[in-house]
Amino acid sequence: MLLLQDICYAHPNKDVLFTHINLYLGKGEKASLIGRNGSGKSTLLKIAAGLLSATEGRIKVEGTLYYVPQVYGQFDAMTVAETLHIDKKINAYREILGGNPTEYNLEILDDDWSIEERFHQALQDWRLDGIGPDRKMGSLSGGQKTKVLLSGIGLYQPDIVLLDEPGNHLDRDGRDLLYDFIGNSAQTILIVSHDRALLHRVDRTFELEKDKIVTYGGDYAFYVQQKQHETQALQRDIKSSEKALHHAREIQRESAQRQQKLDSKGKKKQQKSGLPTISMNTLRNKAENSSSKLKSVHAEKTQAIAHELSGLRKSLPERSKIKFGFDDSNLHNGKTLFKGTKINFAFSDVFLWKSDLDIEILSGERIALHGANGSGKTTLINMLLDNLEPSTGTLNRTVSKTVYVDQDYSAINDKLNVLEQLQKSNLSLKPEHEIKTELSRFLFPQNDWDKPCAALSGGERMRLLLCCLTISGQSPEVIILDEPTNNLDLENVAILTDALRAYKGTLIVVSHDAHFVADIGLQREIRLE
Repeated sequence: MLLLQDICYAHPNKDVLFTHINLYLGKGEKASLIGRNGSGKSTLLKIAAGLLSATEGRIKVEGTLYYVPQVYGQFDAMTVAETLHIDKKINAYREILGGNPTEYNLEILDDDWSIEERFHQALQDWRLDGIGPDRKMGSLSGGQKTKVLLSGIGLYQPDIVLLDEPGNHLDRDGRDLLYDFIGNSAQTILIVSHDRALLHRVDRTFELEKDKIVTYGGDYAFYVQQKQHETQALQRDIKSSEKALHHAREIQRESAQRQQKLDSKGKKKQQKSGLPTISMNTLRNKAENSSSKLKSVHAEKTQAIAHELSGLRKSLPERSKIKFGFDDSNLHNGKTLFKGTKINFAFSDVFLWKSDLDIEILSGERIALHGANGSGKTTLINMLLDNLEPSTGTLNRTVSKTVYVDQDYSAINDKLNVLEQLQKSNLSLKPEHEIKTELSRFLFPQNDWDKPCAALSGGERMRLLLCCLTISGQSPEVIILDEPTNNLDLENVAILTDALRAYKGTLIVVSHDAHFVADIGLQREIRLE
């Protein structure tokens, strides 16, 4: 059982991340924790794991807990055994077998005579045969590093497992192993992930917001359905408020016109009646006060409706606010963009592919590039980008403009700020006010325009790149994407999906996210072996 009660957390600089968060997960339950990038999902997991201290609140854990962090380069200088915190026990075991059964070594081993056997079995369960405890993590691929950390679940057999983006670097086979584990495990599991196939394997969905967690009693598909109902109801409320505001403004205008006519008629009658000046002034002041009160009543009502409407619009999902404007006039379907005949690439005289490749890619095609880790996907991409020439065969390219998008959105220049990056892409020389309008459409308010690109989150980098493509004037003939969803939250994955659906050029995509691949309508597969 895992209980987080009234949890608050503020960064060391006193900025509050979230307040009064409550979460309960019973024995054997499996749940996902979702939310926008920067909402604090990883921080909350670290607090639950005891790696961070909450500013306020109470944590209760019944049973043992194991935490799998996101994998970057933080383990590269460590061995596999050090990463799994068994290095001292492995060393003691070896010392004892080598004839050095000191009191210290026996105490460290703590009668765990099966430690090496369990270590190898745990790694084999994740298909990491041949990797020993002394292997440096820096020599492993991203997927292998993730599997090392996941193998700790089998090694420690915890009651509660916390997983932070466990599928980020896994290939299809690795993800299948992860899905099987989630499906078959009897442990209590809490997952932070944007992998929808993984999120469909849980019992409950927690959505983290700044001051609360909203609980949905089902998997991610159930969550999406509920959010759609909420959005539809919100859109109905917006339409109703828009009609009410239009009606209120019409009444305000008609009332003002009617009052103006009455005031004009009253003034003429007063002039004809021959009343003394002081009496006429008194009547005029009364009429003006009455008119002013009437205007005030209508203005207050109109402002109240307008304020309510503004609040409703702000509540809309972010993706509903973005407008794409790709100019596809230079695209011509059916044109041969790449034609490779018997191509291969050699590393130290060893060819990458078992058989030479014959490929042809036409304008307008939407292609999934598949292959296990190390199968040469990146090499082929570099050939298509004209960064590499094949060692054998010929590759003809007839592409005028290609955009390459990696998982870090490195096409964004970290030396620039947000506005400067967009100005650099303004090849059609649109005026500055249009540039700023586009930034607002892509969810960059005015206080973000001076923000350094190096400080942007994955979702912000993606949205800025889409904004740059929109304002550049012409769509590229080809967009190549290499694991573009790895560092995006679910809302930004949806924004990217909408953009790629709107794009009419050629797509070449490397992604282990099966739902993303299906949603963007990839029609053909190139598989590397």
